[in-house]
Amino acid sequence: MTEDKARKRAVRSRMAKTGESYTAARRHVVKSAPISPAPVDTTELGKSNEAIEKGSGKGWSEWFEVLDAWGATERTHGEIASYVHDEHGVPGWWAQTVAVGYERGSGMREKYQNSDGFSVTVSKTFHVGVKRLFEEFTDTHKRARWLESGTLRIRTSQPGKSARFDFRDGGSRVHVYFLTKGRTKATVHVQHERLADREAVEETRAFWKERLARIAEKLGP
Repeated sequence: MTEDKARKRAVRSRMAKTGESYTAARRHVVKSAPISPAPVDTTELGKSNEAIEKGSGKGWSEWFEVLDAWGATERTHGEIASYVHDEHGVPGWWAQTVAVGYERGSGMREKYQNSDGFSVTVSKTFHVGVKRLFEEFTDTHKRARWLESGTLRIRTSQPGKSARFDFRDGGSRVHVYFLTKGRTKATVHVQHERLADREAVEETRAFWKERLARIAEKLGP
């Protein structure tokens, strides 16, 4: 049994005895019997240990230790992501990824679930500069060549870094993050939030994979 599973079992045992919420029971378990919080199995956290360390500067073990000490189990997703970004200098998309992984590993959410529904992220690397890729999403004329008009309505944007949109009727939202990989290479991460359920997650994943493939065809090799 991994240490993370051992902790979860201890928390649930206390919940059964005391009637406490998961957060309250976990706080007592951590205080009474500190356990290294790093999950051995990272498959449910969204990113491997190697990927999260490369993208955020710390591995999962270190992030769980830092966020546990900060009291992240009693914070909202937005507060966790902001803390990782503001206090530890982690870029926006990776800060979100750290927050999601921590919440999953701590039992605060199930896979793909957020506080306001479910979400899915689809990523792709293109052989163009980040400015050109950013324009594909924010320039309405360029976007219309790979996405139906009215699908995205922009809310805010940071040139070359991120853009936020309402999706169609506004029932869900799309956050797009751009990462430069050099003068002629960049990666886009499309994070679609406020989805209704797991079925919507899979439908949306397929939708964005197809649309990103359209961009790749348009931009060429």
